[in-house]
Amino acid sequence: MNLYFRLLLLWLRSRRARRVSLWDEVRTPFRVVPTDLDPLMHMNNARYLALLDLGRTDLMFRSGFWDEVSKRGWYPVVTAQTISYKRSLTLWQRFELATRVLGVDERHVYMEQEFHRGGKVIARAVVQARFLRKQGGTVDPGELLAAAGGDPGHLTLPEWVRPWADAVRISHSQG
Repeated sequence: MNLYFRLLLLWLRSRRARRVSLWDEVRTPFRVVPTDLDPLMHMNNARYLALLDLGRTDLMFRSGFWDEVSKRGWYPVVTAQTISYKRSLTLWQRFELATRVLGVDERHVYMEQEFHRGGKVIARAVVQARFLRKQGGTVDPGELLAAAGGDPGHLTLPEWVRPWADAVRISHSQG
């Protein structure tokens, strides 16, 4: 229930927030609430992943991309992600989640997301996603870029992304 409430707040806040490009970094503010905590009284690892979803949603809301993909009957799904934790977040602490698109390849969109508090990185995630069609099938990245207004030109997928994507891929031979 907490996440639906946060999604509603995010949607309301995004309607008043400054519009951004899909290629900009967006910083989404949060506060650790009691339902975010694990028995050790710091933010649960699973909550970080749920908030990553909200950070990506904020970028899509504020850039207008959410309306565009919804109109076309597309929706995003995470196909892989890796997160590393450096510090803990505890009850009532405020923090920001920075979200940005790293680039696109022939199948996926890659994003980097960082949790920040007091100018320090708390956790960093790399996310691989695809867009699917509600009627079935995947959205070609060329179509995706066209829906986003075209290739931004300045966006070059970092060299480390492909080896990371290969390392996290579950092949048919692995089960």
